[in-house]
Amino acid sequence: MINITLPDKSIKSFENNPTGLDVAKSISEGFAQNCVAMEQDGTLVDLNRTITKDSRIKFITTRDKEALEILRHSAAHVMAEAVTFLYKDAKLTIGPVVKDGFYYDIDMEPVSEDDFPKIEAEIKKIIKAKKPFTRKEVSKSEALEFYKDEPYKLELISDLEDGTISFYTQGNFTDLCRGPHLPHTGLIKAIKLMKVSGAYWRADQTKAQLQRIYGTAFFNKKELNQYLHLLEEAKKRDHRKIGMALDLFSFHEEAAGMPFFHAKGMDIWNALLEYWRDEHKAAGYVETKTPIMLDRSLWEKSGHWENYRENMYTSVIDKTEYAIKPMNCPGGMLLYGIKPHSYKTLPVRAAEIGLVHRHELSGVLSGLFRVRAFHQDDAHIFMTPDQIENEILGVLKLVERIYKSFGLEFTLELSTRPEKSIGTDQQWERATNGLKGALDTYGKEYAINEGDGAFYGPKIDIHIQDALGRTWQCGTIQLDMALPERFDLSYIGKDNEKHRPIMIHRVIYGSVERFLGILIEHFAGKFPLWMAPTQAVLLPINDELLPAANEIKQMFEKAGLRVEVDGRTETLKKKVREAQINKIPLILTIGEKEKNSGTLSVRTLDGKVRFGIKHEEFLNTVLEHIRERKLDLEIFKD
Repeated sequence: MINITLPDKSIKSFENNPTGLDVAKSISEGFAQNCVAMEQDGTLVDLNRTITKDSRIKFITTRDKEALEILRHSAAHVMAEAVTFLYKDAKLTIGPVVKDGFYYDIDMEPVSEDDFPKIEAEIKKIIKAKKPFTRKEVSKSEALEFYKDEPYKLELISDLEDGTISFYTQGNFTDLCRGPHLPHTGLIKAIKLMKVSGAYWRADQTKAQLQRIYGTAFFNKKELNQYLHLLEEAKKRDHRKIGMALDLFSFHEEAAGMPFFHAKGMDIWNALLEYWRDEHKAAGYVETKTPIMLDRSLWEKSGHWENYRENMYTSVIDKTEYAIKPMNCPGGMLLYGIKPHSYKTLPVRAAEIGLVHRHELSGVLSGLFRVRAFHQDDAHIFMTPDQIENEILGVLKLVERIYKSFGLEFTLELSTRPEKSIGTDQQWERATNGLKGALDTYGKEYAINEGDGAFYGPKIDIHIQDALGRTWQCGTIQLDMALPERFDLSYIGKDNEKHRPIMIHRVIYGSVERFLGILIEHFAGKFPLWMAPTQAVLLPINDELLPAANEIKQMFEKAGLRVEVDGRTETLKKKVREAQINKIPLILTIGEKEKNSGTLSVRTLDGKVRFGIKHEEFLNTVLEHIRERKLDLEIFKD
């Protein structure tokens, strides 16, 4: 008798050893059709595995995150079968699941996207055949014998410890794999090959260059089509293209990975920082600034020289070695340490927009998303242990206010003590409980990522979601017990004795450059009025009205608006169209009637036109919209 305990605590009993599929069918046939795998006593295994002892079983259905990974892992095997059938000399290496899909690295003749229809046709045949995925476990010596003609698989197996090794077979195709997999290939309802690129075996440029074929898979065609639509929309929103079209920033070979911001880009930049400063001042922060280059001895003291040296730019001045800062923290330690502190003066909240440099390989540089020089909106909070919860709560509320201003939703993740860490058990318990207490009080659901904290303290990672549903990790809140110790920081407590302060590192924008790139794609270049580099453009309908337009421009600029005049001898229709392409929120037309009556015709990006708006009314409405930093583009209500 085999007893199966389900997640709802109910127990099902079987006379003979059932498979996971048998147990699923005993619940209902419809339920079983949506199952792709199962957890047996906490271990993810194939649905067709025979259960030989009493077990706790949780089924993985098509709705679960794990199911999509299993689907895509299985799809990688199907693609590999199709490729090796069509290209007889192809040698397989590895085929992992990655974000949004999978890839397989294959030693084969060069292929291009023009070859994809042929490969996809073979994939469809394999899927239509509904070939079962079957698992087989063999000894290491048997595995080596099986793959004696496959050099890459031989190398992989040779690196494994002695013991059983698992294979998965579908039809006549077998691959080295840990699993689990779908019950059969027919469950792959929607698959598409995406791109091909070159890759070196084991990322070693001295070894063979392989063909890396990327694909993606979903449980239905609707989800695949939605994903492909999202990719197309993401291409349209590419911040590099929009940044160039709107004249915001550029990159140059003379400073690879270091963005040059143009005048319009600086308008957005300054708007972001002005808002940041307003919010931080209201939250009790002071703003500081530390040098960009500091003596090697400081970086040795902080631990960066030992652990981060390969990413740092250095220079020798007067026979002394310096490093350009990759982080702002050590400078913040020096600022705190210049004067004595008391528990009465804590917490100290010191913020800094610090320019940092980190060496990144040229191959990973990507617009504003991955650069070598960027600004962090850092803050370091020094506090007593009993202030942890309130300070974390304060940061979370500040994060919410700022992200909400951009229409960004976010999720939270608490990472706890890793296997290798510094500090006592008591310190870690107090720090972790402080973070948990703040999160619980804050009231927003959060995930716990066990063992993924920094070596010096637990942390909260903040993941924002943009208009396309993509997630980005920008903000982070970290408790640090290492740097206060390394820099011998202290405060005088109520007992008149020296104590070590607890320290918070936190960023909200993260990298200002990267955050700006995210916002460009989030808004697709249609920035809220308060951020827009050009907030209004004046269009005189003929040359005689150009002086009147320039007078209005001066008046509006004096009031604080960013205004341009388009005085070109083009048709009004063309000027309006180009202003719309440039995502200018307010398009103002001036004819004789408007000049004589002191009014404007106002066209907004929502496509509406309002006539006869007085200059004063226009300014009052627009300036209030900007002061409140509203998101909506419907500036003038009907």
